[in-house]
Amino acid sequence: MAEDAARGGRRRPVTRDADPSGRVNSEVAGGKPGRLRRIRAGYDAWARVYDWFARATVSVGGVRAACVRALDLSPGDTVVEFGCGPGVNLPALHDVVGPTGRVVGVDVSPRMLDRAAGLVERRGWENVALVEADAERPPVGAADGVLATFVTSLFADPYAVVSRWFDLADAVVVAAFVPEGNRAANAALRAFVALNGRLFDARASDPLGRLADRTDAARRALDDRAGVRERQRHLFGTIVVEAGRTE
Repeated sequence: MAEDAARGGRRRPVTRDADPSGRVNSEVAGGKPGRLRRIRAGYDAWARVYDWFARATVSVGGVRAACVRALDLSPGDTVVEFGCGPGVNLPALHDVVGPTGRVVGVDVSPRMLDRAAGLVERRGWENVALVEADAERPPVGAADGVLATFVTSLFADPYAVVSRWFDLADAVVVAAFVPEGNRAANAALRAFVALNGRLFDARASDPLGRLADRTDAARRALDDRAGVRERQRHLFGTIVVEAGRTE
Protein backbone atom coordinates (compact mmCIF):
# COMPACT_ATOMS: atom_id res chain seq x y z
CA MET A 1 0.00 0.00 0.00
CA ALA A 2 1.24 3.48 -0.78
CA GLU A 3 2.43 5.52 2.16
CA ASP A 4 0.13 8.51 2.66
CA ALA A 5 2.08 11.68 3.32
CA ALA A 6 -1.14 13.47 4.23
CA ARG A 7 -1.17 11.59 7.53
CA GLY A 8 1.11 11.95 10.48
CA GLY A 9 2.57 14.80 12.50
CA ARG A 10 5.13 17.45 11.71
CA ARG A 11 6.66 17.70 8.29
CA ARG A 12 10.35 18.19 7.60
CA PRO A 13 10.60 21.72 6.18
CA VAL A 14 11.21 22.05 2.47
CA THR A 15 13.90 24.53 1.46
CA ARG A 16 13.09 27.06 -1.21
CA ASP A 17 15.74 27.87 -3.76
CA ALA A 18 17.52 31.07 -2.73
CA ASP A 19 20.30 33.20 -4.15
CA PRO A 20 23.42 34.01 -2.07
CA SER A 21 21.68 37.05 -0.56
CA GLY A 22 19.02 34.78 0.91
CA ARG A 23 16.23 35.94 -1.37
CA VAL A 24 14.03 33.15 -2.65
CA ASN A 25 14.32 32.40 -6.37
CA SER A 26 11.39 34.35 -7.84
CA GLU A 27 10.96 31.84 -10.68
CA VAL A 28 10.00 29.22 -8.10
CA ALA A 29 8.35 31.07 -5.24
CA GLY A 30 6.35 33.67 -7.08
CA GLY A 31 5.87 35.36 -10.41
CA LYS A 32 6.51 32.03 -12.13
CA PRO A 33 6.83 32.04 -15.89
CA GLY A 34 4.30 30.07 -17.89
CA ARG A 35 6.29 26.84 -18.00
CA LEU A 36 6.78 26.62 -14.25
CA ARG A 37 3.19 27.63 -13.51
CA ARG A 38 1.93 24.95 -15.87
CA ILE A 39 4.14 22.21 -14.45
CA ARG A 40 3.53 23.14 -10.85
CA ALA A 41 -0.25 23.35 -11.29
CA GLY A 42 -0.38 20.02 -13.11
CA TYR A 43 1.66 18.08 -10.58
CA ASP A 44 0.08 19.81 -7.57
CA ALA A 45 -3.35 18.74 -8.80
CA TRP A 46 -2.33 15.11 -9.23
CA ALA A 47 0.08 14.79 -6.31
CA ARG A 48 -1.97 12.31 -4.29
CA VAL A 49 -2.88 10.10 -7.25
CA TYR A 50 0.63 10.29 -8.67
CA ASP A 51 2.09 9.29 -5.31
CA TRP A 52 -0.12 6.22 -5.13
CA PHE A 53 0.49 5.23 -8.75
CA ALA A 54 4.26 5.73 -8.59
CA ARG A 55 4.63 3.65 -5.45
CA ALA A 56 2.31 0.94 -6.76
CA THR A 57 4.36 0.64 -9.96
CA VAL A 58 7.83 1.29 -8.56
CA SER A 59 9.14 -2.14 -9.54
CA VAL A 60 7.34 -2.47 -12.91
CA GLY A 61 9.78 -3.05 -15.72
CA GLY A 62 12.76 -2.63 -13.42
CA VAL A 63 13.16 0.97 -14.62
CA ARG A 64 13.77 2.70 -11.30
CA ALA A 65 16.11 -0.02 -10.03
CA ALA A 66 18.06 0.21 -13.28
CA CYS A 67 18.43 3.96 -12.82
CA VAL A 68 19.87 3.60 -9.34
CA ARG A 69 22.29 0.87 -10.46
CA ALA A 70 23.44 2.98 -13.40
CA LEU A 71 24.44 5.81 -11.06
CA ASP A 72 27.06 3.48 -9.56
CA LEU A 73 26.95 5.25 -6.21
CA SER A 74 28.92 4.28 -3.10
CA PRO A 75 28.28 4.77 0.62
CA GLY A 76 29.04 8.37 1.55
CA ASP A 77 28.21 9.79 -1.89
CA THR A 78 25.88 12.70 -2.59
CA VAL A 79 23.10 12.25 -5.13
CA VAL A 80 20.61 14.79 -6.44
CA GLU A 81 17.28 13.80 -7.95
CA PHE A 82 15.65 16.42 -10.14
CA GLY A 83 11.89 16.01 -10.31
CA CYS A 84 11.82 13.84 -7.20
CA GLY A 85 8.03 14.09 -6.98
CA PRO A 86 6.54 12.32 -3.94
CA GLY A 87 9.85 10.60 -3.22
CA VAL A 88 9.36 7.19 -4.81
CA ASN A 89 13.09 6.91 -5.60
CA LEU A 90 14.33 8.24 -2.27
CA PRO A 91 14.38 4.88 -0.43
CA ALA A 92 16.61 3.22 -3.04
CA LEU A 93 18.91 6.23 -3.24
CA HIS A 94 19.16 6.43 0.54
CA ASP A 95 19.97 2.73 0.77
CA VAL A 96 22.85 3.11 -1.69
CA VAL A 97 24.57 6.16 -0.17
CA GLY A 98 23.90 5.02 3.39
CA PRO A 99 23.77 7.12 6.57
CA THR A 100 27.06 8.87 5.72
CA GLY A 101 25.86 9.96 2.29
CA ARG A 102 23.40 12.64 1.27
CA VAL A 103 20.29 12.67 -0.90
CA VAL A 104 18.82 15.90 -2.26
CA GLY A 105 15.37 15.85 -3.83
CA VAL A 106 14.43 18.80 -6.04
CA ASP A 107 10.97 19.58 -7.42
CA VAL A 108 8.85 22.60 -8.36
CA SER A 109 5.61 21.16 -6.96
CA PRO A 110 5.01 22.00 -3.28
CA ARG A 111 2.37 19.31 -2.95
CA MET A 112 4.67 16.66 -4.36
CA LEU A 113 7.38 17.81 -1.97
CA ASP A 114 4.93 17.72 0.94
CA ARG A 115 4.32 14.05 0.25
CA ALA A 116 8.05 13.42 -0.08
CA ALA A 117 8.60 15.27 3.19
CA GLY A 118 6.08 13.00 4.88
CA LEU A 119 8.05 9.97 3.71
CA VAL A 120 11.32 11.47 4.97
CA GLU A 121 9.74 12.16 8.36
CA ARG A 122 8.33 8.66 8.71
CA ARG A 123 11.65 7.06 7.79
CA GLY A 124 13.56 9.36 10.13
CA TRP A 125 16.17 10.24 7.49
CA GLU A 126 18.45 13.02 8.66
CA ASN A 127 20.56 13.04 5.52
CA VAL A 128 17.76 13.63 2.98
CA ALA A 129 17.06 17.24 1.99
CA LEU A 130 14.16 18.51 -0.13
CA VAL A 131 14.37 21.70 -2.16
CA GLU A 132 11.62 23.53 -4.06
CA ALA A 133 13.49 24.68 -7.15
CA ASP A 134 13.67 24.47 -10.93
CA ALA A 135 15.92 21.77 -12.40
CA GLU A 136 16.91 24.26 -15.11
CA ARG A 137 18.60 26.29 -12.37
CA PRO A 138 20.11 23.65 -10.06
CA PRO A 139 20.16 24.75 -6.40
CA VAL A 140 23.23 22.60 -5.66
CA GLY A 141 26.89 23.16 -6.39
CA ALA A 142 28.23 19.61 -6.73
CA ALA A 143 27.24 15.98 -6.35
CA ASP A 144 28.49 12.50 -7.20
CA GLY A 145 25.41 11.64 -9.23
CA VAL A 146 22.29 13.21 -10.76
CA LEU A 147 19.07 11.31 -11.43
CA ALA A 148 16.02 12.47 -13.39
CA THR A 149 13.14 10.12 -14.18
CA PHE A 150 10.52 11.26 -16.71
CA VAL A 151 11.53 14.91 -16.39
CA THR A 152 13.45 15.91 -19.52
CA SER A 153 10.28 16.03 -21.64
CA LEU A 154 9.18 19.03 -19.57
CA PHE A 155 12.06 21.24 -20.73
CA ALA A 156 11.98 23.37 -23.85
CA ASP A 157 15.75 22.83 -24.22
CA PRO A 158 16.66 19.45 -22.66
CA TYR A 159 20.13 19.56 -24.22
CA ALA A 160 21.08 22.66 -22.25
CA VAL A 161 19.56 21.38 -19.02
CA VAL A 162 21.23 17.96 -19.10
CA SER A 163 24.54 19.55 -20.11
CA ARG A 164 24.25 21.80 -17.06
CA TRP A 165 23.78 18.74 -14.84
CA PHE A 166 27.16 17.45 -16.00
CA ASP A 167 28.68 20.60 -14.53
CA LEU A 168 27.46 19.33 -11.14
CA ALA A 169 28.19 15.61 -11.19
CA ASP A 170 30.37 12.91 -12.71
CA ALA A 171 27.37 10.67 -13.39
CA VAL A 172 23.99 11.60 -14.88
CA VAL A 173 21.15 9.12 -15.37
CA VAL A 174 17.94 9.98 -17.19
CA ALA A 175 14.83 7.86 -17.75
CA ALA A 176 12.43 9.01 -20.46
CA PHE A 177 9.45 7.90 -22.48
CA VAL A 178 10.32 7.20 -26.11
CA PRO A 179 8.13 6.29 -29.11
CA GLU A 180 10.33 3.35 -30.03
CA GLY A 181 8.17 0.44 -28.95
CA ASN A 182 5.69 -1.72 -30.86
CA ARG A 183 2.45 -0.38 -32.32
CA ALA A 184 0.34 -1.06 -29.21
CA ALA A 185 2.94 0.49 -26.92
CA ASN A 186 3.20 3.57 -29.08
CA ALA A 187 -0.59 3.93 -29.16
CA ALA A 188 -0.70 3.88 -25.36
CA LEU A 189 2.14 6.38 -25.18
CA ARG A 190 0.44 8.67 -27.71
CA ALA A 191 -2.73 8.65 -25.59
CA PHE A 192 -0.73 9.44 -22.45
CA VAL A 193 1.08 12.36 -24.09
CA ALA A 194 -2.15 13.70 -25.60
CA LEU A 195 -3.86 13.51 -22.20
CA ASN A 196 -0.99 15.45 -20.62
CA GLY A 197 -0.33 17.68 -23.60
CA ARG A 198 -0.58 20.94 -21.68
CA LEU A 199 1.81 19.71 -19.01
CA PHE A 200 4.41 18.62 -21.57
CA ASP A 201 3.69 21.61 -23.84
CA ALA A 202 2.92 19.04 -26.51
CA ARG A 203 -0.31 20.39 -27.96
CA ALA A 204 1.05 20.08 -31.45
CA SER A 205 -0.35 17.89 -34.21
CA ASP A 206 2.42 15.38 -33.50
CA PRO A 207 2.77 15.01 -29.71
CA LEU A 208 4.95 11.93 -30.04
CA GLY A 209 7.24 13.86 -32.35
CA ARG A 210 7.64 16.58 -29.72
CA LEU A 211 8.38 13.92 -27.11
CA ALA A 212 10.91 12.22 -29.39
CA ASP A 213 12.66 15.52 -30.13
CA ARG A 214 13.11 16.31 -26.46
CA THR A 215 14.28 12.80 -25.63
CA ASP A 216 16.80 12.96 -28.47
CA ALA A 217 18.07 16.33 -27.22
CA ALA A 218 18.72 14.91 -23.75
CA ARG A 219 20.45 11.91 -25.32
CA ARG A 220 22.73 14.15 -27.38
CA ALA A 221 23.78 15.99 -24.25
CA LEU A 222 24.74 12.69 -22.64
CA ASP A 223 26.64 11.66 -25.77
CA ASP A 224 28.53 14.94 -25.90
CA ARG A 225 29.37 15.29 -22.22
CA ALA A 226 29.91 11.68 -21.08
CA GLY A 227 33.01 9.61 -21.68
CA VAL A 228 31.22 6.38 -20.74
CA ARG A 229 27.68 5.73 -21.98
CA GLU A 230 25.02 3.12 -21.29
CA ARG A 231 21.54 2.74 -22.73
CA GLN A 232 18.81 0.31 -21.66
CA ARG A 233 15.32 -0.17 -23.04
CA HIS A 234 12.39 -1.17 -20.83
CA LEU A 235 8.66 -1.88 -21.09
CA PHE A 236 8.48 -2.86 -24.76
CA GLY A 237 10.81 -0.05 -25.74
CA THR A 238 8.61 2.79 -24.43
CA ILE A 239 11.08 3.74 -21.67
CA VAL A 240 14.81 4.23 -22.07
CA VAL A 241 17.35 4.63 -19.28
CA GLU A 242 20.29 6.74 -20.45
CA ALA A 243 23.40 6.85 -18.25
CA GLY A 244 26.59 8.81 -18.72
CA ARG A 245 29.81 9.28 -16.77
CA THR A 246 32.51 11.82 -17.39
CA GLU A 247 35.28 9.33 -16.65
